[in-house]
Amino acid sequence: MKLNPNLLYEEDTFKIREACREIWKEFGGNFKEKIIDRALTTSLKRKGLKVDLQKRINIYYRGEKVGTYVPDKIINDCVLMEVKCKPFLMKEDKRQFWYYLKASPYKVGILVNFSPRKLEFIRRVYDLAREKEIRRKSA
Repeated sequence: MKLNPNLLYEEDTFKIREACREIWKEFGGNFKEKIIDRALTTSLKRKGLKVDLQKRINIYYRGEKVGTYVPDKIINDCVLMEVKCKPFLMKEDKRQFWYYLKASPYKVGILVNFSPRKLEFIRRVYDLAREKEIRRKSA
């Protein structure tokens, strides 16, 4: 497959998607999240990706720490990843994931759901540099 050089961390996210598909083919959506999560970590590492588990991210409000967020995985120090094993993703899951990505220092996030029906894979980009540029132009 030819990768698009204009997409942020495309090679990493391609390998992540590939690993998710492998786990889905092997297990489907029939196991608990803990088992799927461990198998996925193994698959990601075998693809040469660095995987940090449960890395703590401080959440700030106007310079003051107000809490801590612990994502499932950080891949290659650049992609935030959340893993779910639910019948389907709800709007609240997607919204919560988006806010976690915005509050983190990472630009790319992946939300994956290993449901009994299908594999759901959502890739989102939140580029703080772009947001700052937009603010400057509108001021």
